[in-house]
Amino acid sequence: MRFLLVVVVLGGLVGGGWYVWDRFPILHDIVEEKIHSRNFHTLEVRFTAADIMKRHKSELLKGKGYTYLEPKLLFYPYLMMDMKFSRDQIFTEEGLLLWGLYDGEMVIDTATWESSHGFEDCLIAKAGQNDFKVLRAILEMGSSIDREQLYKKFKVEPEIVDKWVSSCREKKLIVSTGNKFRIHLQDPQIQVVPITRLAEPLVTQSTKSAVKMNKRYSVSQIKHLTEIAFAGNFAIRKMQQVFLPVHQISVQNPDGSIRTTHWNALNGKPFDSQ
Repeated sequence: MRFLLVVVVLGGLVGGGWYVWDRFPILHDIVEEKIHSRNFHTLEVRFTAADIMKRHKSELLKGKGYTYLEPKLLFYPYLMMDMKFSRDQIFTEEGLLLWGLYDGEMVIDTATWESSHGFEDCLIAKAGQNDFKVLRAILEMGSSIDREQLYKKFKVEPEIVDKWVSSCREKKLIVSTGNKFRIHLQDPQIQVVPITRLAEPLVTQSTKSAVKMNKRYSVSQIKHLTEIAFAGNFAIRKMQQVFLPVHQISVQNPDGSIRTTHWNALNGKPFDSQ
């Protein structure tokens, strides 16, 4: 009897633990953070601070009295996803997708570190599938769309489309100009193929001591966003949190003020740290 009671209690604990684990994906992020709190994977440093300071000396040291301060190496968090998707229902494409856990945007090309523009707004607004339907419809039309065009586009009851539009307006994702709707962003870039163009194969290395920048968005938030944004035929096979090494280079000006710039250590180009 006692043995049976123990079995029942253990079964309840295991079942309850599994339910909580499955129900609250944020726990996955917490556990991963603890595991990688000391050792973590970074993308390769291909350009040192010395390389950048030498190559951009005339730009950074503008004349006499300008001096370099000791550079710092910072690490910005990204999610690297091994994924597959189908654009045309015929061919399946596979590749890597890099997504910023700091800025909430997708890296389009590692050579330039060009990024999307608009996904962070969708994260902040907690955009859903129907919100993305409206956003995609506007982008497919060019820059704006009117209500009648939306009705024809979706071929559902007008009342349903009106609810979708109202949701987007309430979340400040779209605005109306006359009878037309447009995305509430300057130069939005969210109609993208979900594969990061790799200038060279990405190499990761493990490090212990470093200045890691805090995540603004969790792994589970980014995973959820990508599954909504790219819909049906998008699937993540594996995920790994990696960090991008960024050089912080500071210059002391003749008047004593300090100017600080950030440089991507993977491609040697300026890095937007905002």
